[in-house]
Amino acid sequence: MTMNNAIHWPDWVPVAGHQLRVSGVHFDALRVPGVRGELVAARLIEEADGDAGPVICEAVGFRWMYFLVAPGAARAHSWPLGVQRFGGAGCRTVTYIGVPALDGNTWPLRWYSEPTPTAPFVDPAGLRAALGGGSA
Repeated sequence: MTMNNAIHWPDWVPVAGHQLRVSGVHFDALRVPGVRGELVAARLIEEADGDAGPVICEAVGFRWMYFLVAPGAARAHSWPLGVQRFGGAGCRTVTYIGVPALDGNTWPLRWYSEPTPTAPFVDPAGLRAALGGGSA
């Protein structure tokens, strides 16, 4: 889904390239490594009929997958072992998450699943199910 209109939505997605955003402000993030993250994202997208919400993939290193949930949602749920939480009340550190633009050269980041008006965030219950952790 390309958003090349006068109103840029959502406002935390950069118009070009990629930018760092503080987790816990516009979204919380859940990070899952490599192949496991890709499998979880594919399952989540399939279960949501292609409208799973924002999932960002790193193309280098551990190939982390970042599942962006509503602010406060990362700490409001328990997550399976190996899932890292960023953002939310009680977080002692500030974490920046790289967010790519919806179009153009955004390497080494890319959207695995873009935010949409019907799925501005990943549904935590759907993510837990895709991770094999049951419902929230």
